[in-house]
Amino acid sequence: MKFKLLLSVPAIFKAVKKEQKMVADIVEEEQLSGIISDNRFGVYHSKIPTVYITHQLNVLSGITTFITSKIHQKFIKKFTECWVPDFKNELNISGKLGRLNNPKIKIKYIGALSRFKKQEIALKYNLTVLLSGPEPQRTLLETKLLQELKQFKGTILFVRGVFSEESIESSQNFIIKNYLLADDLALALNQSNVIISRSGYSTIMDLLALGKKAFFIPTPGQNEQEYLAEICEKKGIAPFSTQQDFSLNDLEKLENYNGFKAIETTLDFRLFQLF
Repeated sequence: MKFKLLLSVPAIFKAVKKEQKMVADIVEEEQLSGIISDNRFGVYHSKIPTVYITHQLNVLSGITTFITSKIHQKFIKKFTECWVPDFKNELNISGKLGRLNNPKIKIKYIGALSRFKKQEIALKYNLTVLLSGPEPQRTLLETKLLQELKQFKGTILFVRGVFSEESIESSQNFIIKNYLLADDLALALNQSNVIISRSGYSTIMDLLALGKKAFFIPTPGQNEQEYLAEICEKKGIAPFSTQQDFSLNDLEKLENYNGFKAIETTLDFRLFQLF
C-alpha cells in the first residue's frame, strides 16, 4: 500500500495544481467570501478565509509517520484555520492523530460530525456487518465473516458495500444487502444491537452519534485504523481483532466493553464568523 501511495505522489501534486486553478476561477467568478475544504489540499485561496477540515494533523504511516505528518502539516499551514472533527477534552476519539504539540496552525475542535441521529426504536438485528474499503481486502473480509458467522445465534444484517446487482448465498440467519442508501442505513444501524465494521474515523463518529456497541476489524496495513481500534479498546468502548485472526468466539469479548455513549453531533455556527 505504501509503495502504491508513493507512486501516486506525482498525480496528487498534479491534482492539487488543477484544484488551485479551478478554485481561483470560481472565487473570481462567484465572488466567494470563504472556502471550507474537506481534506482537499488544493482547495484554498490566499485572498479569502479558507478552512481545512481533517482529523489527521498527524498522518500515521509506520516508520514514515514523521515525514507524512510534516508534509500534511505544511499543506494545512496555507489555510486560515484547521477544523478538527473531534473533542478537545477527555471525550477525544482521534488520540494523537488530532493533537499537535506547540502547533503553528490555528486549530479549532468542532466536535464529532455524523449524518446519523440516535432513534429510540426496537431492535431488529442482533448483529449488523458493514463492509467497506479497498479491494481485495473488502472481499477477503466478506469471505471470512460469511464463514465465521454461520453458527451465530441471531439475525445478521450483512451490508456488503458494493454497488452491484450480484447476489451471494448465505446461511438462513443472514439478511444480505449489497448496499443501503443513507436513510435506510441510518434506520438499520439504529435497529442493530452490535455493529461489526472497519475502524475508520467516519465510522467511529457515526457509531458515537448512535451510541452503539461495536466490534472492529481494521483494514490490514492501514496504520490509522489499527491505532483507532486500539484507542477504542483501551477506553473500554469496543474490542477488535485482526482480519486474519477473527473468529466467532471473539464476539464474546463484547460483554467486557461498554460501547459508545451517544453524543449528539451539533455544529457551533459561531465558527462561520470567520467569513
